[in-house]
Amino acid sequence: MVAGRDNELDALRAQRMKELQEQLQQQAAQQLKAEEQAQEQAVQSANIDAVLRRHLAPDARARLARIALVEPERAQTIRANLASMYAQGELTSPLTDASLKKMLATQSKSRSNASVRRI
Repeated sequence: MVAGRDNELDALRAQRMKELQEQLQQQAAQQLKAEEQAQEQAVQSANIDAVLRRHLAPDARARLARIALVEPERAQTIRANLASMYAQGELTSPLTDASLKKMLATQSKSRSNASVRRI
C-alpha cells in the first residue's frame, strides 16, 4: 500500500516538474520575443531619428521634442509620418518650424475649430 502511494506521489511530482519546465520555457520564449520586438523598435526609431536629423531644421526638431514631452504617442506618429513622407519623396527640402506648424494644423483634430458655447 505504501509503495503504491510512493509511485503515485512520484508520478505527481514528475508531472508537476514537467509542467513547471514547460511554463519556464514558455516564459523564456515570450521574453525573447519581447526583447526582439524592443530591439526592432529601437532600430526603427534610430532610423527615423537619422532621417529627421537630416531633413528637419533645428527649430522644427525642437518643436517635435516639445510635443513628445506632452504627447509621446502623437509625436511618435508625427515622426513616423514625416520619415515616410521623406522616404516617398513627398518632402524634399528641409522642413522649417513654420512649415511643420502648417502641416500639424492640417492634421489636427479640429482643435482650432472648437468653439465654446456659453449658456
